[in-house]
Amino acid sequence: MTEKIIILDFGSQFTQIIGRRLRELNVYCEIHPFNKIPLPDQSVKGVILSGSPYSVRDPQAPQADLSQIKGKLPLLAVCYGAQYIAHRYGGRVNASSTREYGRAKLTVEDTDCPLFKGIPTVSQVWMSHGDSIDRLPEGARLIASTEDVRYAAYKIEGEPTYALQYHPEVFHSERGGDMLRNFVYDICGCRGDWTADSFIETAVSELRAKLGNDKVILGLSGGVDSTVAAMLLNRAVGKNLYCIFVDNGLLRKNEFHDVLSSYKDMGLNVIGVDASEDFLKALSGISDPEKKRKAIGRVFIETFDREAHKITDAQWLAQGTIYPDVIESCSVNGPSATIKSHHNVGGLPKDMKLKIVEPLRALFKDEVRRVGRALGIKKELISRHPFPGPGLGIRILGEVTREKLDILKEADAIYIEGLRHYMTSLPPASNGLSYSSERAADDKIALYDAVWQAGTILLPIKSVGVMGDERTYEYTIALRAVTSNDGMTADWVHLPYEFLADISNEIINKVKGVNRVVYDISSKPPATIEWE
Repeated sequence: MTEKIIILDFGSQFTQIIGRRLRELNVYCEIHPFNKIPLPDQSVKGVILSGSPYSVRDPQAPQADLSQIKGKLPLLAVCYGAQYIAHRYGGRVNASSTREYGRAKLTVEDTDCPLFKGIPTVSQVWMSHGDSIDRLPEGARLIASTEDVRYAAYKIEGEPTYALQYHPEVFHSERGGDMLRNFVYDICGCRGDWTADSFIETAVSELRAKLGNDKVILGLSGGVDSTVAAMLLNRAVGKNLYCIFVDNGLLRKNEFHDVLSSYKDMGLNVIGVDASEDFLKALSGISDPEKKRKAIGRVFIETFDREAHKITDAQWLAQGTIYPDVIESCSVNGPSATIKSHHNVGGLPKDMKLKIVEPLRALFKDEVRRVGRALGIKKELISRHPFPGPGLGIRILGEVTREKLDILKEADAIYIEGLRHYMTSLPPASNGLSYSSERAADDKIALYDAVWQAGTILLPIKSVGVMGDERTYEYTIALRAVTSNDGMTADWVHLPYEFLADISNEIINKVKGVNRVVYDISSKPPATIEWE
């Protein structure tokens, strides 16, 4: 039985980060809405309460039944969680006269507390709250303070309940990772044995038991998630796995043929379907982003359904759903707001009558990559940037036409190849997803590997330019490159000016129809990674 930590989500933007930090410690965890708490069993070693955008004093503030948890299991309450326990169990929470947002200096008052083992007496933490606890709950004692908040951390005497008004999970809390380590290892007693290899062993065994000799259909996209899902399923059911790769005409330049070629040596049974004309016809005259997504989704399902019916006696449809998809798609009142619907969750035609199997639904994106590496999948597939399901259809703002697709594919190919060939010491995303974290600090890597996701966008406007002695009136291309953990939040990459200048010149000189290139320096939030 896999040991696990349960994280109760009260709506904090940092909830997933808590989960990621625990997974980095090789401890399996699950995130559940505060109002859908699973009944703890022997596998549950501890519980963490997340923060929340609410005040515990609000009438609509999330309320959780902790009767099966508090005092019975190790409990770590973070920010709102700390205030909720104080408010619920005899303490007092009021609006603070001095709100704390950002960095603060934490002073450990109880140096013998196991949560602070190995932590300096003074360290930096990250605060994000308007309320403060001004009276501790019954049986609690102070264990840490900041200059402005007396009760920055406390413990309930006689039970393994700890509460922090700051966020140990975020990067700016200097020793927050050590505090989480102390909680899951020393207080909860976790072994920390949840690794890529152990996941593969368990997943393949469970898939064999679940699927037996049934036939399974998987929609391959060429991306990391579907590729890793395919390899896991291939280990489990072998020739009973049928992979369908649909060319919607919205893939990158030569991508359909390149991806098919890359699967040749992997032992996968892959059926390639060119349906590009069907997709272009369905998109004709549509400019609204949501209508474009729906049109693309509809034609994909029709195409996939048609091909799937050619496979007799298939029982299962496999999907590359990953954990952030699951979390966002089951959002309730309180937990983090759903920003978009995910193509991996739902969307089956009713008459297809296939059961769903999702071998990656427990994994974050970086874990999918680690599993892929452990499965021996080629680097060029594992290190590929995420690519949206609707493809270039949502990177052409406005109506999608063949002319615009041809322009965008050429510009995108120049940009992506440039990223692959430009060597840099630029520090990659802090998650270290695309390269070995053991590399030396002065090693150079391809700029492509220092970026979480990159792409080009064709804007629906034309601008005046001059080429030779002639006036031009042509399209503008926007370049996008971001760092991220799993796409929930993202920051723009400070690409070298020299690189941007070279790429801009090459696109304008080689791609007919473009006379201007710009670089997007927006972060998510408030922007999104994609433009539509």
